[in-house]
Amino acid sequence: MEKINLSESRGKSDLSWLKSRFSFSFADYYNPERIGFGRLLVLNDDIIYPGNGFAPHSHENMEIITLVYLGELLHKDNLENTEIIKEGEMQVMSAGRGITHSEYNNSKTESLELFQIWIETSKPEITPRHDKRKTELKDNELVLVVSGDKKDSVLFINQDAKILLGKFNEKKEINYNLRKNRGLFVFVINGDVRINDKSLSKRDSIEVTENSNIKIESEEGLYLMVIDVPI
Repeated sequence: MEKINLSESRGKSDLSWLKSRFSFSFADYYNPERIGFGRLLVLNDDIIYPGNGFAPHSHENMEIITLVYLGELLHKDNLENTEIIKEGEMQVMSAGRGITHSEYNNSKTESLELFQIWIETSKPEITPRHDKRKTELKDNELVLVVSGDKKDSVLFINQDAKILLGKFNEKKEINYNLRKNRGLFVFVINGDVRINDKSLSKRDSIEVTENSNIKIESEEGLYLMVIDVPI
């Protein structure tokens, strides 16, 4: 089963300091047909204007993953972490039994663009933690960057899920094997791609279930995010 969600169909929020697009119901945007995808609950596409950001606020029992697309994010939390997450880097915050943090654009002159992903944790009340890592991508390949298995060079989350990223400078076909009781959420960051002969462009997405073999056909200039989660 496949369901395409075009970029313009996403939820929208335009504030004086923040412009957001929501793949799933979030904050004041509610769509009963877009209440997460399996354990994937949130994928927000945010632009934070210079010198602005999210004041200290709290989360519980959620794996919160941030990919910085452009600019620098200043992160502070009550675990005494102060980090700058730069373009091409990712952070994971396992909120567990509770964490309080703030996130600000680290620049006074340039906008910050990022993607924030929330995945439901596999068990409640774990010890909160924070980690960050640079994404080491290889041309024309999907590369694992987040996983529920502890591996070197991969950010760990407390859920049997994974996130892959790929940048392509040529046409290439990839066959992705999806296990039983899993779903694949494919999000086009930039460029064009065909998923099982369905065409998608910038900021479009597709949800795939009940299909073990998924054909991904890249075009030159594609930047792709693939999220594999329990359904």
